[in-house]
Amino acid sequence: MFTTRPEILGTFGVVTSTHWLATASGMAMLEKGGNAFDACAAAAFVLQVVEPHLVGPAGDMPAVFYSAETKKVEVLCAQGPAPAAATIKAYKDLGIDIIPGDGLLSTVIPGAFGGWMTMLRDHGRLPLREVLEPAISYFENGHPMLPRVSDTIAGLSDLFTREWPSSGAVYLPGGNVPKGRELFRNPAAAATYKRILAEAEAAGGDRQKQIQAAHDCWYKGFVAEAMDAFCRTETPMDSTGRRHKGLLTAQDMAGWTPHYEAPASVTYHDWEVFKIGPWGQGPVFLQTLKILEGFDLSAMGPASPEFIHHVAEAMKLAFADREAYYGDPDFVKVPLATLLSDDYARGRRALIANEASLDIRPGTIPGFEAQVAQALANIRIAGQHGATVGEPTLASMVASSRRGDTVHIDVIDRWGNMVAATPSGGWLQSSPVIPELGFPLNSRAQAFFLEEGLPSSLAPGKRPRTTLTPTIAFENGEPRLAFGTPGGDQQEQWQLGMFLRRVHHGLNLQEAIDLPLFHTQHFPSTFYPREARPGHLTVEESVGEAVLADLIRRGHELERAPAWTVGRLTAAEKSADGLLRAAATPRLMQAYAIGR
Repeated sequence: MFTTRPEILGTFGVVTSTHWLATASGMAMLEKGGNAFDACAAAAFVLQVVEPHLVGPAGDMPAVFYSAETKKVEVLCAQGPAPAAATIKAYKDLGIDIIPGDGLLSTVIPGAFGGWMTMLRDHGRLPLREVLEPAISYFENGHPMLPRVSDTIAGLSDLFTREWPSSGAVYLPGGNVPKGRELFRNPAAAATYKRILAEAEAAGGDRQKQIQAAHDCWYKGFVAEAMDAFCRTETPMDSTGRRHKGLLTAQDMAGWTPHYEAPASVTYHDWEVFKIGPWGQGPVFLQTLKILEGFDLSAMGPASPEFIHHVAEAMKLAFADREAYYGDPDFVKVPLATLLSDDYARGRRALIANEASLDIRPGTIPGFEAQVAQALANIRIAGQHGATVGEPTLASMVASSRRGDTVHIDVIDRWGNMVAATPSGGWLQSSPVIPELGFPLNSRAQAFFLEEGLPSSLAPGKRPRTTLTPTIAFENGEPRLAFGTPGGDQQEQWQLGMFLRRVHHGLNLQEAIDLPLFHTQHFPSTFYPREARPGHLTVEESVGEAVLADLIRRGHELERAPAWTVGRLTAAEKSADGLLRAAATPRLMQAYAIGR
């Protein structure tokens, strides 16, 4: 079949990400003798520069990786938790029932930097200077601004001028909206990374010691001090329509470190798929696979109404369970073994009919009846509670730019290391820029509920239920795929369509990515104002009128999306013969794959 670009093939290494400059920077690390971990980190730091509306230095990051040295798949959790002062009572005392999607009250401990330093320290090869050099150069010397970033800034220009002047100082140089495709600089952010690097190198010792010094500079040094001072002294406007200080402190920063943990996984035919645990939405993908295992998807066309319907209905059931059961397992009991079991999937599969369901139907596991009932009672239906905003949460931003909140990177090197990472948060629209640092804090706390008794209820030190969900997959016991996508609640859904087409229809990565994509917003959104749209199904209209008509006949509340507007997938593969492959979506015209 025709594809918009070739599937990349090579033997030395492949890198794919949501921006060509990040992909090229990652490949440069492989050429210098670095491995997949060096390449992934370098690409991630560049993405903070070139896609600041989707990721920033103070964001968060989960990675799923396979180490050729340890022969294990692990999760690196760099999702920062809620500050010590972030209690439900603290928000209720401010008259807040839903955590705003912007401003300082929505900030958790920024975890991404610690995650990248941990990855480099434990698994990388190159000196920190070489990994940070591309990002510092683009911050300092300039990079071509994406038109989409320019549009986002234009939509926020009044807010930046009236309410968030520190953001205006960075993103409205000379008081003007920067033009797309022209050079843009952020010297303050460059200075922050240059100072971190200088202090790390001044610590002396080997590369591991210097990387640890950089970590400490962020969490125990001048970066933490600047964040603490900003949260204590500034009162920016947020989406509540009022001004609030932040709750994050230097003590919160100093007391946190990233960690490794075992992935969640299921078998699916000849495959084993690895995701992050129920502190994120990763198990939704796994649950959906187990539900679909009893259907003959290979007999359905990869863009047929039967395929889209069955996948969408299975996702509705899995996402309903996300609302009822998922949360930080360090704080709440999550019956994950049951949710991923064959018996449970069999019961859920029986609920799928030929017609679309308009009900949100979590399963009921003994002992969790009250929790399920409370989760259902807490659901907000779109249109019944005022205007929706969407992620990343500011109405002015949504009016000026497509929804989207994340970036993604996949790397496979010549030694067989595989990394899939999905950094996010710290968007330029999250909160005001901290002048001393050149970037804003994150807004991930909006994923918490302010009602007691839910698995995602707010608590100090608790991880918010993230949407970030990279994937590693094995075929017949061998490491095969690394893939992922931006897209908030749509991340699992777009990845699932690609993976199933690769598994059941024999498509290569680029073919599977290029086919029309789809997703549902049937369940409550993770992002403010957290509303559900029962029966909703978005499908790219390039599937054809006959398919769209069939889906409408089945009862789906169909939203037609223009061709090439849904999904931002990237993927990398190591074939059984050792050949490396990579692909990237043509949608938005900025993702790219490289390999040789």
